[in-house]
Amino acid sequence: MHNLSIPYTADLLVTSGKAPQKLEDELRFLLAAKLFEIHRLSLGKAAEFCGMAKLNFMFELGRLEIPVVNLSDDQIADELLDD
Repeated sequence: MHNLSIPYTADLLVTSGKAPQKLEDELRFLLAAKLFEIHRLSLGKAAEFCGMAKLNFMFELGRLEIPVVNLSDDQIADELLDD
């Protein structure tokens, strides 16, 4: 497994008001959410990436107003025409 290390200063901890592990968990979640949003990771892989259950990940995406179902206009049209 590969590892990514992102250095940060104590200022970020103070500003966030979080303990180091909580901040790192949040940053990992935000990265997973963005990768899901731009279609680089599936929902399941993004949840796995940040160590969350899929249902919890979906809930947290909703809090960020990131749609869980993200269909293109063509896909929506295809779904509507199939009826």
